[in-house]
Amino acid sequence: MAVESACIPLPSEIVMPLAGWMLIKGQNLPVAYTLVAGVYGAIGCTIGSLAAYYVGKQGGRPFLTKYGKYFLISHHDLDLADRWFEKKGSLTAFVSRLLPVVRTFISVPAGIARMNLLKFIVYAFLGSFIWCTFLAYAGYQLGEHWEQIRVIMRPFDVPIIAAVLILVAYYLWRHLKKGKT
Repeated sequence: MAVESACIPLPSEIVMPLAGWMLIKGQNLPVAYTLVAGVYGAIGCTIGSLAAYYVGKQGGRPFLTKYGKYFLISHHDLDLADRWFEKKGSLTAFVSRLLPVVRTFISVPAGIARMNLLKFIVYAFLGSFIWCTFLAYAGYQLGEHWEQIRVIMRPFDVPIIAAVLILVAYYLWRHLKKGKT
């Protein structure tokens, strides 16, 4: 889980259901152990998220200050992101941990915006705990058919990726339009 949360694509939809099946159900442990799996998964996610947060915090802002113009990221955009994470960072850290794809990368912008670290840890952990517990429970229920979880979750990837692409396209359009006026 730490690997996925450090922006390396190792899907939690594989790791946690497998844990629910092989480590809990396979050992004849009661379903309540999915909560324990959720805690361990959330700890792993938080560790990986902290690594990504620090990459954003240490290198993100200097990199974007120097090269952001090549990605259409202005100082104004960085200021907007700072204000967003100041006001809504907790909610963003929490909700994003419940979304496939987004959950893997949200820690970097949180670090760039220098979101309050304690709040980041708490909300990233809580969102990760819910996600990991859900996946472990699903793996426990599906048993040897745990791979079906990825099949069930896959349709959600397309709308989430489409929404992200639409937001990126809007961002690019807005910035390119602003540059022409």
